[in-house]
Amino acid sequence: MKQIVSFLALATLAVLLWNLAPIAMPSDLGPVASHYVSHGLQENRGSNLVTSVVVNYRGFDTLGEVTVLFLSVSGVGFVLRRRSGLKVHRQRPASEIITTGARMLFAPTVLFGAYIFVHGHLTPGGGFQGGAVVASAVLLLILADRDLVLPHAALGWLESLSGFGFVLAGVVGLVVSGSFLANHGIIPLGTWNRLLSAGIIPVIYVLIGLKVGSELAALLDVMVHAADEGEAHS
Repeated sequence: MKQIVSFLALATLAVLLWNLAPIAMPSDLGPVASHYVSHGLQENRGSNLVTSVVVNYRGFDTLGEVTVLFLSVSGVGFVLRRRSGLKVHRQRPASEIITTGARMLFAPTVLFGAYIFVHGHLTPGGGFQGGAVVASAVLLLILADRDLVLPHAALGWLESLSGFGFVLAGVVGLVVSGSFLANHGIIPLGTWNRLLSAGIIPVIYVLIGLKVGSELAALLDVMVHAADEGEAHS
């Protein structure tokens, strides 16, 4: 009976969403979206128009997203902070296959993540995606060696300097061109579809990639080693 009720509820929801979909999808672009489409290439010289919108036109929103990620990681780290008196069951050591595979894949995975955020203005991807890939490389090492402890001081400095660089780039744009994260008059826009193009956008994506990668890597380390100190006292 529960399965039938669930199926009817899902079918009703699907019908309602199907009827509402045309209303939520306008046939013509608004004035702001039209400006992005018609002037995005000329004003930013980036092959990926989404990047121009996210990092330049709506760069302040991206700064807010990075801030939300920082607060989320800080909150999780506070909740999972190391406590004494906890009894923890030790994990089995990883097999030789996992250990060897993780060590072999670490460098290529980091390189691939760096490639994603360095080429974010040319191809789909960017700082958040590249940083997540870099953090996944760190996850491989943690799975291979549960006793591995990351250098939190270095990760903290990297995260702080990346965030400061992002804000500094926005302030420079505000001083030079009159708008936060402006892409004019700071770095030459260069030639379209080249690596050294799109002005300050690649620099911002590199900073975002480093910030996201360091934050997620620190979060993974906290989640794995949250109870290590408690085990020592149990």
